[in-house]
Amino acid sequence: MPRHVTAGVDSSPESLAAAHWAAREAALRDARLLLVHVEEWPLPLAVAAPTIDRDDHRRWAHRLLDAAAAELREHHPGTDIATRLLSGRPPAALAIEAAGSELMVLGSRGLGTVAGALMGSVGSAVVGATEVPVVVVRAGDGGTPDREVVAGVDLHTGTDDVLAFAFAAAGRRDCALRVVHAVRVPLFHAHSAAYREQAEAEAAAVLTAALEPWRRRFPSVSVTERAVPGAAAQVLVEESAGALLVVVGRRIRHAPLVPHIGHVTHAAMHHCRAPADSSTRTWAAAPGTARSVTLTEGKRRRHGSRAAVRTAAASASACSR
Repeated sequence: MPRHVTAGVDSSPESLAAAHWAAREAALRDARLLLVHVEEWPLPLAVAAPTIDRDDHRRWAHRLLDAAAAELREHHPGTDIATRLLSGRPPAALAIEAAGSELMVLGSRGLGTVAGALMGSVGSAVVGATEVPVVVVRAGDGGTPDREVVAGVDLHTGTDDVLAFAFAAAGRRDCALRVVHAVRVPLFHAHSAAYREQAEAEAAAVLTAALEPWRRRFPSVSVTERAVPGAAAQVLVEESAGALLVVVGRRIRHAPLVPHIGHVTHAAMHHCRAPADSSTRTWAAAPGTARSVTLTEGKRRRHGSRAAVRTAAASASACSR
């Protein structure tokens, strides 16, 4: 299939908002938009009805896809739109379908209740199972977004995949990019202003070094950088308020039931008031694919500032070649 962006649709307003976002993104990329719906049969007990058979459900699914495609073609007339009906469990089916796509786009209600957590379970599972970037779009936040993409990076584990996606996204949208790194301050230094200032200065120097090759590669993108003390998830949520797009890495740890995607990615999906992109990040040797490398987390290595500077310098050298 030609280059394409994939959007998962169901009957929710959030998925339709995600499909509109995906149509705009496909136009920016000069790519096709593929709308997919997963037919889950038998239906889950919570929504099953004794009067619905599989043929009825499949006809409903086709009508759903046709209606979504018709609305998108009306609002995005220059975009090539195709549809595909899948069968199976939504997380697995969407993850497999995403493998051939440049990007997977999903809707999320982003609620803070148990119901919200359940509604976000499909999105979280897809983020944890696929190796392509995933964008989670929330509907109904209101307000006019700032003309800015915000990227959250962890200088201790590598930044290339996140920065590559973020710079390209800002370049396609002709908007500014803000790159944010949360500075960890050990608890026993929390009340030392001198230590905090030193830690912020060191982190800011590492962040500048990490961004230098990307500034050269994308000279038209206006970039600001922020090294902010605090917990990474809280810093990202606060710094990204009103952004057009929030870009974060994901750290995948396989568990018996579902993969864990990391608390920062989880916070971005459920609390950032902007579409959140979760792109894969290479931070250790691991088997990969032709598109990217997704990693299984063992024990996390905590590098000091000097090691991070060496990592940033090596990245700059590789990017400049």
